[in-house]
Amino acid sequence: MRYSIIKTFIIAAILIAIVPDSLAQRVRVRNLNNYDLSPYHFGFILGMNQMLFSVNTKPGFQDVSYYALQTPDLYADSSRLYSLEHKPSFGFTIGIVSNLRINDNFDLRFVPSLSFGERDLKYSILTHFEGEQDLISVSKKLQSTFVEFPLHLKYKGSRLNNVRPYWLIGAKYSLDLASDSKKKEENNTIYVALKRSDIYAEMGAGLDFYTTFFKFGIELKMSYGLNDILKREGNIYTLPVDKLNSKLFLLSFTFE
Repeated sequence: MRYSIIKTFIIAAILIAIVPDSLAQRVRVRNLNNYDLSPYHFGFILGMNQMLFSVNTKPGFQDVSYYALQTPDLYADSSRLYSLEHKPSFGFTIGIVSNLRINDNFDLRFVPSLSFGERDLKYSILTHFEGEQDLISVSKKLQSTFVEFPLHLKYKGSRLNNVRPYWLIGAKYSLDLASDSKKKEENNTIYVALKRSDIYAEMGAGLDFYTTFFKFGIELKMSYGLNDILKREGNIYTLPVDKLNSKLFLLSFTFE
């Protein structure tokens, strides 16, 4: 799934580069002809996101045994982690666009946003109890509400009629308001906790459409977290993980 998403992202970026050429075959009246000459402008975004993890496990993690005191939510004398996977899901994003013109081809954009979504960590665990062993599946659901502060450098291609392609690169600081980092074990339930803050590297591409009254944009962006966000709690769910990074794909619509 991870590679298919990246492949889709690359294909979309290529299409963004070539679609305006086909649209240029027909001459149209240019809307908002002086719009891009404004020193700054504002707008908002609505988007659909997909939140993922990049999971790296420690070498030999399948050979480590965890005993009852380390696994209070498992009915077993001892347990070993067999495999770990993550399940992405879709969420949504809303934000405000602040755009500063640098020159004819470059803009600086600040887009404070709120993103909502969740991810699942899927554990396959081999349990041993009174001489019997069993392979069970445990799911830990991680909900997130991100307050995001992205800063992007936007490169604008040549305008063709009422369409203009662009590419952007930048970074953002993100704060997870729904982080479980302060939750404790209750009723023999172990919570997988994430750190609240992270820094992401971002890149994306899009198309701006100039309508009669406003500029409408379609943008596809990829974000990759630079920090390990898993909080280690000394249990079977966190100790086998060497590094856990956050990833996010965002398809957004801008109105400026």
